[in-house]
Amino acid sequence: MSINATLFVQAIVFLILALFTMKFVWPPIAKALDERAQKIADGLAAADRAKTELAAADQRVKQELTAASNETATRLADAERRAQAIIEEAKARAAEEGNKIVAAAQAEAQQQSIQAREALREQVAALAVKGAEQILRKEVNAGVHADLLNRLKTEL
Repeated sequence: MSINATLFVQAIVFLILALFTMKFVWPPIAKALDERAQKIADGLAAADRAKTELAAADQRVKQELTAASNETATRLADAERRAQAIIEEAKARAAEEGNKIVAAAQAEAQQQSIQAREALREQVAALAVKGAEQILRKEVNAGVHADLLNRLKTEL
């Protein structure tokens, strides 16, 4: 055979092979490549969405942490204020009780002082009466001496 005929037959077989490939082989490969490209694009879009959602969630977490720390600080400040108020109230009650105890002790001391003075007056009066008895035994004028004893008793 001649070279021209061989080339011509090979060109025709090549064209048939190319047509067969374009008709039956190429579409499934192109479809698979398109599906793969679509899956990759969907995966990249999902990754971008996930990244955006992660950033938003991170922002929400930061806000929640800030709010929680602010609330904690507020509660601690309230607890400290309550503790100070309770301490001040206890101090006021203790001072009031102390004042009451001091006042009661002063009243009792004053009462005892008055009783001691009265007892002392009684004893002085008794001594004065004894002294007066002794004077009266020596002197006869009882009226003058009684008057003198009454003035002495009032002075004491």
